[in-house]
Amino acid sequence: MTKTIRAALLYFAIVLGTGFVLGMFRVPMLVPRLGERWAELAEMPFMAAVIFFAAGHVLRRYPEIRSPRRSLAAGILALALSVVAELGLAVLLQHQTLAEFISSRDRVSGAVYLGLLLVFAVMPRLRLASQIG
Repeated sequence: MTKTIRAALLYFAIVLGTGFVLGMFRVPMLVPRLGERWAELAEMPFMAAVIFFAAGHVLRRYPEIRSPRRSLAAGILALALSVVAELGLAVLLQHQTLAEFISSRDRVSGAVYLGLLLVFAVMPRLRLASQIG
């Protein structure tokens, strides 16, 4: 099980780190020009690509998780880490309550973001299925 946890941590770190770097460009450069919604939506295809490639990398780096159950577990654990990190940052750094954070999300980009989180959770399993089939 420790390999699954390590795989999840690596997957989480790659995606979170990339999101952090992209956010450093999105907030000062895109948000003033496009607005929050369009800036977030413009970033999402890049994050989807990162999720796709990170899942493949993790499957190659940790062959022990190349089973349907373990690859899905790694994705779900990475999702849990991501949600905890984002909510923790919102509460601690932005001094928002959980309710304030959720209500501050744009409806359109927030909905797409939730869909992308689900893709993030299942991508290791999807990538595994494409390698097997």
